Amino acid sequence: MNDHDDLAFIADALPAFVSEGQEQIASIEQLLLQLEDTPDDRELLDALFRCAHTVKGSAGIFGLDAVVAFTHHVETLLDCLREGELALTPEISTLLLQCNDQIRQLIDQATGGIDDASGQATREALVARLDALHPGASQARPGETTMATKAADQMQAWQVSARFGTDTFRNGMDPLALLSYVGQIGTLDAVHCDDEAVPALDTLDPESCHLGFAFALHTDQGRQAIENAFSFAIDDTVLQIDEAGAATSANETLPDAEPSADTTAAAPARLREPAGTATADPGRYIRVQADRLDAVINLLGELVIASAGASLLARQTRNGALIEANQQIGTLVEDIRNGTLQLRMVPIGESFSRFRRVVRDTAAELGKEVALEIVGGETELDKAVVERIADPLMHLVRNALDHGLETPAQRLAAGKPAQGKLTLSACHESGAILIRIADDGRGIQRDKVLQRAWDRGLVERGVTPPDAEIFNLIFEAGFSTAEKVTNLSGRGVGMDVVRSNIEALRGSVTVSSQEGHGSCIEIRLPLTLAIIDGFLVGVGASRFIFPLDAIAEVIEDRPTATALDARGRSVVELRGRVLPVLSLRTLYALDTPPPERCSVVVIHSGTQRYGVLVDLLLGQHQTVIKPLGRMFRSLRGMSGSSILGNGEVALIFDVASLGQLAMEAATSPSRPQSPASTQGTL
Repeated sequence: MNDHDDLAFIADALPAFVSEGQEQIASIEQLLLQLEDTPDDRELLDALFRCAHTVKGSAGIFGLDAVVAFTHHVETLLDCLREGELALTPEISTLLLQCNDQIRQLIDQATGGIDDASGQATREALVARLDALHPGASQARPGETTMATKAADQMQAWQVSARFGTDTFRNGMDPLALLSYVGQIGTLDAVHCDDEAVPALDTLDPESCHLGFAFALHTDQGRQAIENAFSFAIDDTVLQIDEAGAATSANETLPDAEPSADTTAAAPARLREPAGTATADPGRYIRVQADRLDAVINLLGELVIASAGASLLARQTRNGALIEANQQIGTLVEDIRNGTLQLRMVPIGESFSRFRRVVRDTAAELGKEVALEIVGGETELDKAVVERIADPLMHLVRNALDHGLETPAQRLAAGKPAQGKLTLSACHESGAILIRIADDGRGIQRDKVLQRAWDRGLVERGVTPPDAEIFNLIFEAGFSTAEKVTNLSGRGVGMDVVRSNIEALRGSVTVSSQEGHGSCIEIRLPLTLAIIDGFLVGVGASRFIFPLDAIAEVIEDRPTATALDARGRSVVELRGRVLPVLSLRTLYALDTPPPERCSVVVIHSGTQRYGVLVDLLLGQHQTVIKPLGRMFRSLRGMSGSSILGNGEVALIFDVASLGQLAMEAATSPSRPQSPASTQGTL
C-alpha cells in the first residue's frame, strides 16, 4: 500500500471506529456509575480497564495520537485501581467521567478535523489531576520514554512472531498499523517480513492477507502488554511470544499458518488459532447502516400493500389455485415482515442507562440525593422510537429532579428519607409500550396549577375540571408554576414540546400526582412506526383499522340500539357488566344511514375497556402506517392512515385517545371532521 491507499483505507474505516469507540465510551460511563455502588468489584474494574484499553488501541491503529496520549493517562489510573494502589472515591469517579467526556470529544473531532484549543487546555488540566493522584505514573505517552533513562535490569528482550489470517484486511485491520502500535511499548529491532505465502499475481486476492512478521522487542513491560497490543486482531492472528534466547532467529520463529492442535493446546496464551480455523460463532454480529435498513423497511411496506392488492384481485377471480398461491405469498410476506421489523427492535434499557449520568450530575448540581431505579430495561421497541423519545425523556427526568424531588433537608422535615427515588420503567401493554417516570417527591400542587390556568384563561374562572385534566395543563405552551427560573427549568417552554414530540410518534402522555407523595408521567408509544397487524372494519363507505393487539373480542349481529347510563353515555351489557360504547357514525358525523344490526368491537386500552359500533368486520389486515397530513393531525382518536389493496385510504385508530372519547358524556361530544371526506387525501 502507498500513502494514498493508506489514507483511503483509514477514511473508509474511520466511521466504524468512531461508532465502536462511542459504544466503548458509553460502556465506560455505565461501568463507572456501577462502580460507585460497588467500588471493590474486581470484574467491573477489569471490564472498565479493557474498555479504555480498547479505545486507546483502536485509536493508535488509526493514528489518533491525541486520543492515545490522553487515554494512556486514564488507563494508568485505572491500572492503579485494579492493583489496589488506589481506592475508587466519588472524587476519582467524577474525574474519570470528565476524562471520558474528553475522550468522546476527541473521537468526535477525529471525523471533522476540529482543532479545539479550549478542549486542549481542559485535557491538560485533567492530566495534571490524574498524575497528581499517582505521582509515580508515567507522564508520557507509551513509547515516548527514552530507553536510556531506564535501568538496564528493567528492560527485557522478547522475540515476537505474528502471522496474520487471510481475513485480516476484511476485518478492518492493518498489519503495519499494528506493528507501529507495538512499537509504542518499546523498541523494535530485526524486523523481518515473511511474504513467502503470497500467491502468484494472477491468483492474488487483493483483499486477502498473506503476511507475517517477526521482530525483537525491548520493553520494560511484560508478556501481557504485548498480547494486549494484538488484542484487536487476535482472532485473525497466530501469535508467538518468547523471551529472547528461547527462540531461534527471526526468520525461523514465524509460526505455521495452520498450527497443530498439540501446539495450540500446550501454549494457549502464546499461540491462538485464527478465526478461519475455528468453528463459526452462532452469535456473530454484523453492522448495517441505518439508512439501508430503513430503505428495506420502506420497500417491505410497499410489498405488503402490493400483496394485499394481489390477494384482493385473486379473490375477485374466484380461482382457487390463484387464491391459495396468494395466501402462501401473504404468509411469506408476513414472516419477512416480522423478521425484518425485529432487526430494528432494541432494548429500551440502553436508553434508560444513559440517564444514570444525568441523574448523578443534575442531583449534585441541585444539592439533592437521588437514587435511580430502572425497571423493564429489557423491553424492546423500534430503534427509531428509542432515538426520538430520548429528548422528551431527558426533559421529563430533569424536570422531576428540579421540581419534583425535594432537598434532603426538605424531605427529612416531611418525614421522608433524605434520598429521593426516581423510577424509569417500561412494559408492553395492549400492543404498545408504556413508559413511566415516577418520583416520590412533593407532587404537583393541584390548586396552584388550577389558579394559574384561571389566570391565563386556559380554564374558565370558577370551573374545576377533573384532576387528570388539571394535571395535563402543565403541557400547555408557556405554562409554569415555578417561583423562579433555574438553569434546568421554570420558563414554561419544554413540556409542550415534550407532548408534541410524543404525539408526533403517535403516542400519548398523561400525568397523575398526589401532593406530598410524588408524581407519575405515563407515556404510551407504538412498538414500531412502520407496519402493524390491524383489524379492518367498515362504517358506511369509510374504512378504519384497529391495532389487532388492542382487540379483546368482537360481538357480532346485535341491534344498533344501546342504553344510556346515568352520565348519558351509550352502553351495552356484556356478561353482566356495563360496557361504554362509542358510535363512529355519531362521533365523526358520517352521513350514512345505520344498518339494522351491527357489530361491537371490544377494545382494551390500559385499564379501560370499551366498545365501538361498526357496520362491517373485514378481518385481519397487515397495516403499513402512513402519517396523517397536517390538516388532519387534530382529528381526535386517530394515529395514522394506511393504503388498502384496492387503493382506498383507511384511518388507523389511537385506542387510548378513542377510549377517552368513549368515556366522555354524550352530552358534550367531540365533533371532529368527518373521515369520510379524507378518503384518497392525506
